[in-house]
Amino acid sequence: MYLEKINAPEDVKKLNIDEMHALAAEMRKALLFRLSKHGGHFGPNFGMVEATIAMHYVFDSPKDQIVYDVSHQSYPHKMLTGRKDAYLYEEHFDDVSGYTNPEESEHDFFNVGHTSTSISLASGLAKARDLNGETGNVIAVIGDGSLSGGEALEGLDFAGEMDTNFIIVVNDNDMSIAENHGGLYRNLKLLRDTDGKAECNLFRAMGLDYVFVKDGNDISSLIAAFRQVKDSTKPVAVHIVTQKGKGYELAEQHKEQWHWCMPFDPATGKPAGSFDGDGDYGTFTANYLQEKMAADPSVCAITSATPAVFGFTPEIRKKAGKQFVDVGIAEEQAAAMASGIAKNGGKPFWGVYSSFLQRTYDQLSQDICINKNAVTIAVFAASVFGMNDVTHLGIYDIPMISNIPNLVYLAPVTVEEYRAMLDWALDQTEHPVAIRVPVQYVSDGKAVTKDFSQLNRYEVTQQGSDVAILALGSFYSLGVAAAEKIQEKTGITPTVINPYFITGQDTELLEQLKSSHKAVITLEDGVLDGGFGEKIARFYGDSAVKTRCYGLKKEFLDRYDAQEVLRENRLTVEQIAEDVAKML
Repeated sequence: MYLEKINAPEDVKKLNIDEMHALAAEMRKALLFRLSKHGGHFGPNFGMVEATIAMHYVFDSPKDQIVYDVSHQSYPHKMLTGRKDAYLYEEHFDDVSGYTNPEESEHDFFNVGHTSTSISLASGLAKARDLNGETGNVIAVIGDGSLSGGEALEGLDFAGEMDTNFIIVVNDNDMSIAENHGGLYRNLKLLRDTDGKAECNLFRAMGLDYVFVKDGNDISSLIAAFRQVKDSTKPVAVHIVTQKGKGYELAEQHKEQWHWCMPFDPATGKPAGSFDGDGDYGTFTANYLQEKMAADPSVCAITSATPAVFGFTPEIRKKAGKQFVDVGIAEEQAAAMASGIAKNGGKPFWGVYSSFLQRTYDQLSQDICINKNAVTIAVFAASVFGMNDVTHLGIYDIPMISNIPNLVYLAPVTVEEYRAMLDWALDQTEHPVAIRVPVQYVSDGKAVTKDFSQLNRYEVTQQGSDVAILALGSFYSLGVAAAEKIQEKTGITPTVINPYFITGQDTELLEQLKSSHKAVITLEDGVLDGGFGEKIARFYGDSAVKTRCYGLKKEFLDRYDAQEVLRENRLTVEQIAEDVAKML
């Protein structure tokens, strides 16, 4: 095997073309081995094998600095920079993260997991190199899908006038996570169709030199292109056309499905585990929106390149027609466009992952909330049980967006509550509304008669005394279980409250609790600092009522075990009951 002998990029430079082809085959075999057992980003990595080999053959990492956009295509890079064991041996799978990580290797320069950042980050490396009078190449690697993000376009705009060594490798596989959307992709297609010779050229228009590689999976062509631009004194774009998922037939044929995968049987492609739940919120949301769209042509579903988050398969997208909009990887466009749709009488729904909301804070505040436009935002994977990479944490949305004035942020417990909140949010015209979609699918079959237009009204689900538990959203069941344990330990029946509203206080109810309760505890599935519980604690600050807030401490968690994190934050039934017994 060649891969087993690759301990650093210097070892790649010793290989001839035939040996590099053999290395590429071994790398794909290692990728298939790891991904079929561990899961991760599939298509992006399979498509970048040859380009990664060629870059490390031509350039001199880490003196030549390579920055990967999103970095979900960096597995081959890790294999060639001393981390091959994490792809060859199961016991070493967890030695590496799914993204570039400076703590792992001197060949990685940033923790990167969000899109459209590589050009801007790399431009900073190039600027510092020049300021310090140093030499070396700086290479930004970015996929065509990431070009739709505003930061990528800002980086391209700046790169054009840098007048220094700066190489941008554009990996064009004609795909984002799903299909690409936006006018710039017409130009990429034109460039592909004309072998890079079209007079209309986005990159040249930005002031960049331009090199086209028709077959971005051909090592010889790639080496020639990278040699051509190495040590360039001008900014240059190297446009390579690759095949997403190359080397695994199912991934080549079904690019969207194989962008990312759970563990699977490599012979059939079928998932290794089976889903035995009663449903999922993505499918439910897709079915709900199809009903609403059929009944009301003003309803519009918006995604920022992640349609699967709310169950919009290619078939559903086609059926929805003009009532579905994919803005590409551009959350700022999604938020501002939704505000405009609402302003002009439409009913916009935007489904987005919790960790991606931070990319459009300004538009949430300025374009939506200051203008009080009735946008409905469904926030997915907002939980300690959501994605667990440091770049994809779903535990910061409560303090981030619930402190924006005019926004109503709701936390359903069940799918029935979620539907009722969607009904209200889409039909009302007074408030921007966000809904924190639970991760665990819970259905109790109960009809929801609550009027959400009566803002900030909590619901007492169990009347008790001495201690009240305000259990928010997905932690409501934890609150119910804790109440039972507290009663078992102390003989006291706690009051249990479903707050529903993250963004407002039921001051009337909170005031009433003072007369018959000595303690109030809050439970929230997110970071405590600036969150829901602190506001309740502040309400009781000048009273005799003791308060304790349960949630997560502020930290960047990475590849964590959720149950372990809950124990560390005293978020188990036994720990909560023990604490409350001491309080009383």
